[in-house]
Amino acid sequence: MKAVMTSIASMMIVGLITPAQAGEGHNMSTHTQHQHTQHEMSHHDMAMDQSSSMFLEKREVDGYTVNFHIMPAKDGMGHGGSHNLMVKIEQGGKALTDVVINSKVFHPNGSSETKMLMKMGDWYMAGYDLGHAGKHGIMILFKTADGKKHKASVYYQEEK
Repeated sequence: MKAVMTSIASMMIVGLITPAQAGEGHNMSTHTQHQHTQHEMSHHDMAMDQSSSMFLEKREVDGYTVNFHIMPAKDGMGHGGSHNLMVKIEQGGKALTDVVINSKVFHPNGSSETKMLMKMGDWYMAGYDLGHAGKHGIMILFKTADGKKHKASVYYQEEK
C-alpha cells in the first residue's frame, strides 16, 4: 500500500504543480472580513453541533503544522460536497495566510478528484463527497510564500 501511495503521490505532485503555480500572485479570497468572521462563527457552531462526527488530525511537515479538519456539511454549507475539507497551515503556532493549497482525494472505489482550497479566515477549504463508506486518502500540496512546495496526507474513514 505504501508503494502505491508513493507512486500516486509522485503522480499527484506532477498534476498539482501547475494548478498551484496558476494560483501564484492571486488572492484566492473573495470574501470580506465580515464574511470571514461570519464563517469562523459558523465553523465553530458546526463543530459544536457535530462534535461526534468531526475529524481533526495534525501532521508536522518541513517545520509546519498542517491541521486537517473534515466534517459533514450542514445544509447550505456544502461548498461542493457532502463534507468540508478544511486545512490550516501553522508555523511557530501562527496560522499562515499566504499559502496556495491544492488537494486531492482518493475515494475507496479507486476514483479521485482534485480541488484548489479557498481561503476562509485562517483556514482553507474545499467540499468533497465523502459520504460513502470506506477509507479516503486525502493529500495536499501547499506552496509557501518562499516558493517552496510541501505535501501532507491523511486517511479519512467513513463508516456509512
